Formats: sequence, C-alpha cells, structure tokens
Amino acid sequence: MEENTNITPDDNNAEQPLEKDTQEVSAESQEANQEPAISAEATANQAETEVPSAETATMVVDESYKSKRGRIISVQGPVVDCYFEHSSDMPAVYDVIEVFTVDGQRVLLQTAEHLSGHVVRTVALMDTLNLQLNGVCYNTTQPITIPMGDGCYGRVMDSVGRPLDNAGDFDCPKRVPTRYLFKTPTFNLNNKKGEKAEVLETGIKYFDLLFPLVKGSKTGILGGAGCGKTVVILELINNIVKAHGGACVFAGIGERIREGNELYYELRDSNLLQNVMLAFGQMDQPPGARAEVVNAGICLAEYLQSKNKDVLLFMDNIYRYIQGGQEVSTLLGRVPAETGYQPTLASEVSGVQERIRSVEGGGSITAMQAVYVPADDMTDPAVVAIFSYLDGMIVLSRDLVQRGMYPAIDPLQSSSTNLDPDVVGRRHYDISQQVIQHFNKHNALKRIVAVIGVEELNKDDQKVFTRAEKLYNFMTQPFHVSEVFTGKKGEYVTIEENVEGCAQIMNGDFDKLKKEDFYMIGKVPRI
Repeated sequence: MEENTNITPDDNNAEQPLEKDTQEVSAESQEANQEPAISAEATANQAETEVPSAETATMVVDESYKSKRGRIISVQGPVVDCYFEHSSDMPAVYDVIEVFTVDGQRVLLQTAEHLSGHVVRTVALMDTLNLQLNGVCYNTTQPITIPMGDGCYGRVMDSVGRPLDNAGDFDCPKRVPTRYLFKTPTFNLNNKKGEKAEVLETGIKYFDLLFPLVKGSKTGILGGAGCGKTVVILELINNIVKAHGGACVFAGIGERIREGNELYYELRDSNLLQNVMLAFGQMDQPPGARAEVVNAGICLAEYLQSKNKDVLLFMDNIYRYIQGGQEVSTLLGRVPAETGYQPTLASEVSGVQERIRSVEGGGSITAMQAVYVPADDMTDPAVVAIFSYLDGMIVLSRDLVQRGMYPAIDPLQSSSTNLDPDVVGRRHYDISQQVIQHFNKHNALKRIVAVIGVEELNKDDQKVFTRAEKLYNFMTQPFHVSEVFTGKKGEYVTIEENVEGCAQIMNGDFDKLKKEDFYMIGKVPRI
C-alpha cells in the first residue's frame, strides 16, 4: 500500500524508469504517462453523458462538486482507494464519492478512512464491476442522502435513495442525510412516571398474552435459520397495520430478495402499500449497502415522527446490519475482536438503537426487529449486544419448529418488561402468570412423563400437565401470511378472547377435550 500512497498525480500504469539518477525522460514516455489520465478523464466525461437522468438525479442535483476531482488508484472488491492532488479536494469521512464504470454506470463510494499521501479509502455502496484504475472520481462533499417527503409512501428505495420499484423518481421536495453525525439526540423527558402505556393488539396469542407490544417500545424476535422470524414479522405487519393504520416503515437488511418481493405485493394487494415506506439492502448488495440501509429506514421513521405521527418500524434483519459492518471492518483491515466481530460492535449497535426513541413534541417509534441467532447460540456477542436495548425479547425455538408448533415461540426463554399489571391490567397479568406457571410445571414433569407416563403422576400434577399441553397447542395459530402455504385460513384473536380462553383451559372447562382439539385454532372451541 506504500506505493499507492506515494503516487503523484501524473503517475499511471505505464512503465516508467525507476532509477533515481535518471535526469531525462523521453518525449515518448511522457506521452505514454499522460495518455491514461487523459483517456480516464475522457471516459468519465463520456460516462456523465451516458448515465440516465434518473440515475444522475438520485444523489446530487448541484454539480459544482465536479471541480473536486481525483482518480482511482486501487480497486479491491468493494474497497476502492482514491487519490486527490489537493488536500482541500479530499472528502470528509462518510462523504460520498462518485465514480463511473467503463460502460457509464454510476457508482457511489462512501469514505471510510484517510490514508497518507492524499489517499482516501472508500467502501462501495454499489457493485464495483467494470471500475478501472485511473478513472476520475468526484467528491460530492456530502454524506448519503435519501428523498424525504410524503412521496415516499408506497415506494421502495435502496440505501442511497434510488427507486427500486420501477415507478420513476420520488416526488419529494428535499433530500436529507441518513446519518446525523453532529446532532445531539433528544429524548422526551415529559412523560409522567406511571402514565398508562398504550398496548398495541397484534392478534397473535403469544404476543398479546405474555409479551404485549406497547407504543414506543422495542421488541426483538430472535431465532436461528428457518425458525420463522420473517413470517412473524410479516404477520405483525399484516395485523397491526390493518388494525391500527397509521404510518409504517419497513427496512429489509441483508435478507432474501424473494421475501421483500412477496411483502411488496402482499401490501399492495391488501391496499396497505400507501401507508408504508420501504427501504431495502438485500443479500446481493455489497456490505457497505447492507450496513447503511438501516440508517435509511430509521431516517424515514424519524421524518414521520417529526410530523407527530406514531410510527411502526420493522427491521428484518438487524443482525445482517452487524454482519455488513463486520465485513466492512475486515475489508478495511481493522483488528477484529476475539470472536471475529468488528472492534466497534457496541458503538455501532448503540448508534442505531439510540435513534429509535420518543422525542419531545413528536410521535413515537415502535420498533420490531428480527434478530438472526448464528448457530442458535444465544451467547453470541452480536446478539448479546442487542439485548440490552430491547423491551421485549421473543425467542423462537428450533425444537418447537420440529414439533410443528407455530409460531415457535419459547415462552420460558422469552420475556417482556411490558407484562405489568399497570400496563395490561390486573386480571390479564394474573392469568398470564398462571399460564407461565403451567408451562414451568410442564417443563419439570415432561422428563418424568417420558419415562413413566402421565398416568403415574398424582392427580394434581396430571391436571396441570394435561392443561399445560392444551395451553401449548392453543398458543399455536394459523397466520394470514401463510395461508398460501398451509391452506389454513389465518386467525386473528383479540386480547379478551385470548385471556378468557386461557382462563377457561386452566379452570378445567375443557378437561374432556383432547389436546389435539386446540392445535392451530383461533378462539377456544365452544363447549
């Protein structure tokens, strides 16, 4: 890298004499030295004319920055080094650099580091295919910005604000930075202690009974691969947005393109798309884009919040944001932590989570975040780093998935600070505690039952065990978003129906029914 940092503006890839005592250079070699720079500049100028107008307008309208130019001296995958002759032309950290490929495609780079010799190291926000050495680069003098306004409703953008839905440019009056680098965060300190929280009904029995969602809270849905995190998130979007309306933002972070595509068309077919803003940085994107799209999603939510609206923010998957940052950190050569994650893991997580808050004079942001758990290891440093910011933690169990218990929520590993008599009411709280006691007793007895059978237990334990099995089955339910796969009609259960059904099961009203009668149903069956 030392050779790159000492390159002067007139250096290029043409062969040059290396001896220090050489005093004269032939006219031919001077011409050879100048040709690549001239051709690169011509290529860039040609590229500017070939780029579609919609692409050119997606980042910067004012082109006065074109005077701050440099050139590419290294391309290593998504890491690109750029040289600027004058220090005054160099971009600030997090500022965007604009370059063009040989076929005229526009590529944006985000400044990550300043090296010696007027060299900046950048991380690509788009594919670097067909970038070439000595290509001209432009310092845009501003960070990543995205369109902002009501024109974003029903639209899909990427991490830099480009439209992804083939619906043309955004009808928005302004663009705003996705990062607030020098803005002091403000919090709503006017909330009265003991003020009754507003519970959001989800229609999902586990959530409403044991892990209630409260306006302004943060809930994490944790699970390994294939445990159903995305399905739960999609069902929450379907139920809450339908029931409560209002504004909603979805940030797709490093997940499957198929799932984002299905979500878009499902929202459109349900006439909910006009209430939702979507930002995607999917699996096929470079790590820089996957790490930045979370800021775009939160920026959209903050805009709606500033309009005094209560916002629902869905993020799938927040772990992929950490994973993108890990890849960027490795590519930049930073020394990893003991477990392989970036050394700035804690500060990166807090930088995102602390932006999700209620502010004075504005609305609230209620966040639901899917969290991938690598190898089902709940002690993974990335997962642990997210824990402390969550009000509710919903853990999905692979064992329950294998038994066909959907949603596969483990009630004994999950928790919520919102399960409080002051929030949900005394009767709801008492019944939820009885349900948890039944689950705990069932967990303690199941090994004994596996050996000697239920009949060998005493009568009291038999009642608790069989009723707990009925409760486990009652907590399963078919989802609306899974109808096309399961063939079962989705069920929405109100909080009152949910609480009353559990109370009836524990009171013995359904002791004559089999546990199978409660599997994948909505309300309890009529006696």
